[in-house]
Amino acid sequence: MGKSLRTLKGVGEKTEKLLIKAGIYDTEGLLRYYPRNYDIYEKPESIAELKEGTVQAVSAAVCSGVYVNPVRNLQVISVTVGDSTGRLAAVWFNAPYLKSTLKKGSFFVLRGKVVKKQGKLQMEHPEIFTPAAYEEILHSMQPVYRLTAGLSNKMVTKLVRQVLEDRSLQSEYLPDEIREKYRLADINYALNTIHFPQNMEELLKARRRLVFDEFLLFILSVQLLKEKTEEAENSFPMKKTWTTEQIIERLPYRLTNAQLNTWHEIERDLSGQALMSRLVQGDVGSGKTIIAFLAMILAWENGYQSALMVPTEVLARQHYEAFRKLAGEQELSVKCVLLTGSSTAREKKIIYEQIRTGEVSVIIGTHALIQEAVEYKSLGLVITDEQHRFGVKQREALTTRGAPPNVLVMSATPIPRTLAIILYGDLDISVIDELPARRLPIKNCVVDISYRPKAYSFIERQIKEGRQAYVICPMVEESEGLDAENVMDYTKKLKGILPGEITVSALHGKMKPKEKNHIMEEFAGGGIQVLVSTTVVEVGVNVPNATVMMVENAERFGLAQLHQLRGRVGRGEYQSYCIFVQGNNEETTSKRLEILNRSNDGFFIAGEDLKLRGPGDLFGIRQSGLMEFRIGDIYNDAGILKEASEAAGEILALDPDLSLAQHESLRKFLEAGQTAALENLGL
Repeated sequence: MGKSLRTLKGVGEKTEKLLIKAGIYDTEGLLRYYPRNYDIYEKPESIAELKEGTVQAVSAAVCSGVYVNPVRNLQVISVTVGDSTGRLAAVWFNAPYLKSTLKKGSFFVLRGKVVKKQGKLQMEHPEIFTPAAYEEILHSMQPVYRLTAGLSNKMVTKLVRQVLEDRSLQSEYLPDEIREKYRLADINYALNTIHFPQNMEELLKARRRLVFDEFLLFILSVQLLKEKTEEAENSFPMKKTWTTEQIIERLPYRLTNAQLNTWHEIERDLSGQALMSRLVQGDVGSGKTIIAFLAMILAWENGYQSALMVPTEVLARQHYEAFRKLAGEQELSVKCVLLTGSSTAREKKIIYEQIRTGEVSVIIGTHALIQEAVEYKSLGLVITDEQHRFGVKQREALTTRGAPPNVLVMSATPIPRTLAIILYGDLDISVIDELPARRLPIKNCVVDISYRPKAYSFIERQIKEGRQAYVICPMVEESEGLDAENVMDYTKKLKGILPGEITVSALHGKMKPKEKNHIMEEFAGGGIQVLVSTTVVEVGVNVPNATVMMVENAERFGLAQLHQLRGRVGRGEYQSYCIFVQGNNEETTSKRLEILNRSNDGFFIAGEDLKLRGPGDLFGIRQSGLMEFRIGDIYNDAGILKEASEAAGEILALDPDLSLAQHESLRKFLEAGQTAALENLGL
C-alpha cells in the first residue's frame, strides 16, 4: 500500500486536503492518478501563421512597454511582441511580477491559447520561456491532470515525480508467459512512462499495460465470484403463479414482446435447480422496472423476500412509490419497505426488525440494504439497478446473508453484446430491445455555441408551458487549463439570463448526499424549473415533466453517456427535445454527435461509437458511469478487453483458485484490491 501523502516534500495539511478532494489518499493513489491528456510542446510558429482557438508557441521580441489595466477585481497585464511576420498582443491576469521580466527588446518563446478580441488575435496567459529553456522541452509530452480548485498542474506533476523517484521498484505480478504473449511492458516502466512519456509510441506501450491489468484483474474477480455462485444450488426454487399473469393482463398498457421474452427467461431461471444470475440490458425507457417488480411479486408469492438496490435515494424513493402504487392498483397485500441512509435510527430499528421477522417481503433501498445490521429472514431474490455502480464485492455482500439468493442485474447502459459477455462474465444476458409504443420519439439537434440564445428562449417557452429542463456541464467548477463549461458559473449565468420567476439550481457530485437528494426531490416535485448539473443525473431519476435536455461541451462525453443523459427526458406524455452543444468545431466530433442526431437506439449508438474510435483515440472522451475504470475505456479499448478476457481464461484453466506459486503475486495483488479498477468498482 502507499505511504501517507504527508511524507512528501511540500505537502502540508492544506495540500493534503486538496489531494483528498481530488480522490488521492496516499502515494500509491497519486501514482494511479493518471494524466487526462498530454501537452506536446511543438516548434514555435511565426505570428502570421497563428490560428484562433489553438495553443501555439511563438518566438518573438517584446516591442512595447508593459501596461497594467485594472478590470473589475483583476489586474490585466498586456504587452506587444513581434517577429518578422507581424505583431501580437499578449495578456496575463493578476501577474504584476511580470513587469520586471518583460523588458522591451528582450526575446522569449511565448506559448498559450490564441483568441480573437475586437477582430485581432492575441495570446492569453502564455507561459514564458527563454529560447534555451524551450529547446529543452521541445517535442516532449507534459502530463495534464484533472484538477480541483486550488491544485495546480505544476504541483501534481512535481509530487508524482517525487513519488516515482523515491519509491522502490514494484515486483512483477503478471506471469512471464502472459506478458510475452500479449506484448506487455514491465509494470515499473508503465507506471513511470504513463506520467512522463518521451513520445507517443512509449505512451501507447505504457497505457496498453495499465489498461490490460485493470481489465484482467476485474475479469478475474468476476470469474472467481462466478465459481462461487455456480457451485451453489438454488435454495429458493419458485413456482410460477397466476398472480403475475393477471398483473400483466391488467396493466394499463401492453408489455412489448421483448419485455415478455425477458420475463419468461427470468421465470424459467427462478423455477430452475440452479441459482439465477441474469443481466437485463434495456435501453433507457424500455420498461425494465416492471419486469423487476414482477420478479419481486413472484418471490413474495413463493414466500420469499426480495431486495431492490439502486444507486441513489431519490431513485429508491421513486421505485418504492411506484411499487406501492402497482400493489394498490392490483389489490395485492404484499408489504413493502424503503430503507436508505437517511432513514432515522428509530425508523431503521423498526425496519430491521420487520426484515428479520419476515413481516416485510419487498425491501427497496440504497447501499443501506447491505449494512451489517440488516438480517434477512428468507432473501430469495436480489435485484441491483445499474450494477456497475455497486462493486462486485457489494453484490457479494448481499449474496452471503444465509443461502445465496437469485440475482438479477438491470442496466440501461448499451454495451455491445460481445463486450457485455466479458464484463458481466458471471451473468446470463437478456436484452429488451424495443421501446413501448406509447413513447414519443425525442427530437434532437446538434448545434454550436452561437445557438445558445435561441436555446435559452426555447427553454423559457417550455417552462411557461409548465415544463422543466436540464442543462448538463462537464465540470463542477472552473479548472486550470480546461476550456469547458462548469456548473457553478453556468448556474449564475443562467440566473442572470432567464426571468427572475424561473428557479434555476445547481446539482453536482461533490455535494453531500442529503443536499443532492433535497435538490432532486425539489426538481421532481416541480419546485425547480431548470437544473444545471454534471452527469450525476444520468442515473435513472424519473421526472416525466422534464422535456428539455441541453448538454454543453457535448464533445467531452462518450456517446453512450450522452444517450443516457437524453433518457432523462421523454418520460412523460409531452414532446421532448435534446440540444447537444458542440464546444469545438472539429469535423470528427461533429461526425460522432451526428450519430445521436440520427438515432435514439442506444445499442446502435454504442456499436457506431465503437466503429468511429481509432486506436489512437485516447483522450477527451470518458464513458463515466459505465464501469468506471481509471484508465481503460471499454469502447476505446475493446481489443485489449478481449485479450485480457482470453488471458484470464488461460490463467484460471491452469489454476482455478490462483493457488500455484507462479500466481502468488497476482493473487496477493488481487486480494489487496490495490488496482484502480477494483477500487473504483468497490471490489
